Amino acid sequence: MLGAVAGAEDAVQETMLAAWQGIGRFTEERGSLRTWLYTIATRRCLNARRAASRRPAREWEVSKFEPPVPTPREEPVWLQPFPDALLDDAGAPPGPEARYEQAEAISLAFVTAVQLLPPRQVAVLILRDVLGFRASEVAAMLEVTLGSANSTLKRARASLQRRQQQAAGRPPPPAAGSPAEDAIVATFTRAWESADLGALVALLTGDVFLAMPPVPFGYEGRDAVASYCASLFAAGRFDLVPARANGQPAFGAYLRGPDGIRHATGFWVLTLAGGQISAMTRFEASVLPWFGLPRSLPSR
Repeated sequence: MLGAVAGAEDAVQETMLAAWQGIGRFTEERGSLRTWLYTIATRRCLNARRAASRRPAREWEVSKFEPPVPTPREEPVWLQPFPDALLDDAGAPPGPEARYEQAEAISLAFVTAVQLLPPRQVAVLILRDVLGFRASEVAAMLEVTLGSANSTLKRARASLQRRQQQAAGRPPPPAAGSPAEDAIVATFTRAWESADLGALVALLTGDVFLAMPPVPFGYEGRDAVASYCASLFAAGRFDLVPARANGQPAFGAYLRGPDGIRHATGFWVLTLAGGQISAMTRFEASVLPWFGLPRSLPSR
């Protein structure tokens, strides 16, 4: 719901504190512990989303991101990558009414799409289609009528479908850890570390999109992304350290300094479609500690 690890950690702590303080009322009601905890968590997330919407947006000087001219596009600036290591203890499986598998529900494409929905639509969509709660349960959790919960879900699904239509014709990504995924990752790593722009471009789909949270725009299309990557390669050579985020291949990027020390410049997550890359998302180097990656690497 929050799209950011830092905010999610705060919400979890607030949820567990509220549950501890209110455990006496729960035992008296003799309800479902899972439903009760998710009710508290959902309300904490809704409060956080509403508070975030009141913060002024940061202004960006677009010219410093040239070349090329960035592509205007509505992107959630608070988006952060989620470490796959935290998914090992994801909890109980979703209910029977869930529409999305866990891998799809934590992908960057899905998380990005739901961030653009109104807070209550996000809550209903996740409770119903990701966690699999029944409509009557969701209505009770949000203290709305059953009809209101159903109509909110209908609007959320329609909005999400419009957002996802662009990817409708793409082939599915290879399975995580499969030889097909490993081959793409190896080719991407060789191309990036050797600054081989031609080999990198060959991996990209024609409509590839490069996003750069917290920057609210990116680069769309193979030519635009290639030009941006060429400007990065002009700065020097990089080393990549593999990781995984949101169920997708990811890398810490380190620029080789004149002293031999390699300094972190960012964290990249790849979205795959078949044997190609359909999206690249660059996050700031501040997220590296969540993945056990250092801010710098010693010289070789």
